Amino acid sequence: MSAKILIIDDSPTQRHYLGGLLQAGGYSVITADNGRDGVAVARAERPHLIVMDVVMPGANGFQATRELSRDPDTAGIPVVMCSTKSDGVDRVWALRQGARDYLPKPVDPDHLLACVAGLVA
Repeated sequence: MSAKILIIDDSPTQRHYLGGLLQAGGYSVITADNGRDGVAVARAERPHLIVMDVVMPGANGFQATRELSRDPDTAGIPVVMCSTKSDGVDRVWALRQGARDYLPKPVDPDHLLACVAGLVA
């Protein structure tokens, strides 16, 4: 059985691109288009890993990651933040919210797959 990855990103283009990379890497992919829905999908589906955008309407990626990391039912799901916000402060803040890694966009496909493989192993 392949690992299930949840992509939470408000951009249909990014969801398609990241989903294609992950599916080509052998993963099963589910998606949500905002932080609030992403939290609900994570609770219902229990993915093996979450790839989370930062800038989204409603609950942003930092807020959604914090909520997931503080919930005992979802705290064990690794979150990888993936954003155009590539400032070092954003990376530190993401890790403080509970993210396990922070990848700048545009995402390097090999780096994404290596990161995911390391966290779902």
